[in-house]
Amino acid sequence: MLEVLSQAPAGLPPRELAAVLKIPQAAAERTVQGLIDGGFLFRASDGAVRLSVKLAALGLAYLGTSGITDLVQPILDDLAKRTGELVRLAVVESDHLTWVAKSQSAQSGLFYVPHTEPEVYLAATANGQAWLATLDEAKIRAVVEKQGLDRPDLGPNAPRTIEQLLEQIALTHELGYACVTEAYEVGTSAMATAIRKRGVGHPVGTISVAGPTIRMTRDRMAEVAPWLRASANELGAAAASSPLFSLN
Repeated sequence: MLEVLSQAPAGLPPRELAAVLKIPQAAAERTVQGLIDGGFLFRASDGAVRLSVKLAALGLAYLGTSGITDLVQPILDDLAKRTGELVRLAVVESDHLTWVAKSQSAQSGLFYVPHTEPEVYLAATANGQAWLATLDEAKIRAVVEKQGLDRPDLGPNAPRTIEQLLEQIALTHELGYACVTEAYEVGTSAMATAIRKRGVGHPVGTISVAGPTIRMTRDRMAEVAPWLRASANELGAAAASSPLFSLN
């Protein structure tokens, strides 16, 4: 319910929430009232319920104590400044990736504004493919099947079958980083690599650089790759002292 409302800033009436979540309206009303009592929602005069700022405040407080501000953000800012593009960080949570931080260079005249959904779509994003490349094929098939492979609103180069995705992952192994061009969105390209604590062990997250395809060419990605890897290594060192990277 909170995830649905995060995409509806004007709020939704409980009956619409019930329909979206496929639950009885009475159950939706009870849940709404519990969240209102907890201070996470409020009911507007037109009957729609909206997220309160309490949820955002809790999220910011958690990120502040997790090391984002002091440990992680400067690394993202430095890479954004070097590349002139959007840098994003995602962390591994069980069988999926969640976006947690970003930095946008102020040098770019043309900006890439990403979607706001919290969970990374694995099959068609550089972050998703970078993480999938650290898994065995059975695990890849399991997590991708759970999330779904074929979305209607993806770019023309998005993998539509598991075989096409595995080809992309093979390229990730060959290059040492994942790269996508007009896969998740038309007109955008991105590259990403996995973050490992102190460079070893299982991945705890991914870091990416993304921008308009006109700038983020394959040659440009090859130039950026050493900076991307260096930032991933820095984040891997920071991961040892941040609870943010202990979610998986």
